[in-house]
Amino acid sequence: MKTLVIASSNPGKVHEFENLLRALPLNVRPQPERLEVEETGSTFAANAKLKAKTVACVTGEWALADDSGLSVDALDGAPGVHSARYANSDPERIERLLTALKNCSKREAHFCAALCIAAPDGRVLLEVEGRCQGRITTAPRGDQGFGYDPIFEVKDTGLTFAEMALAEKKQHGHRGRAFTALEPKLRKLLATI
Repeated sequence: MKTLVIASSNPGKVHEFENLLRALPLNVRPQPERLEVEETGSTFAANAKLKAKTVACVTGEWALADDSGLSVDALDGAPGVHSARYANSDPERIERLLTALKNCSKREAHFCAALCIAAPDGRVLLEVEGRCQGRITTAPRGDQGFGYDPIFEVKDTGLTFAEMALAEKKQHGHRGRAFTALEPKLRKLLATI
């Protein structure tokens, strides 16, 4: 069984990928503790590629990385690739974003997830992206998920990601959509080894 290392130190993200990958013939494991990859790319895809290649090289295994984030139209796409570094914790990030939009009626936003699988020799094996349109709420709602999930209401659902069950989040979410694009390609790749 092929080992796939999830190139993230975020336990919520690792858990989400473990669930998404459960049906595939993979031994999924998190990246080594204390391994930090500096995200210097200017796009989500560039950061995902950087993380996947670094973790694959360090571990000697295939690595799956994602870079994802929230882009708010009224904030010229911020926080964007800086979503995880917008503040020190999820509650502080949410508070900063809600404060920035306090008197703003234009609250449209989208989540983007770029996924990349790299091999230890530096080859990029697969790359995909997924998007989810929505809007920023005026206050957090729900207790599922992590990050900006409690303030992102998914278009045409009336629910934030934090109010959705995992299956519904997979269907609507940017990471779920990216994974839907990735899964058949990954199955095909696994069949060749």
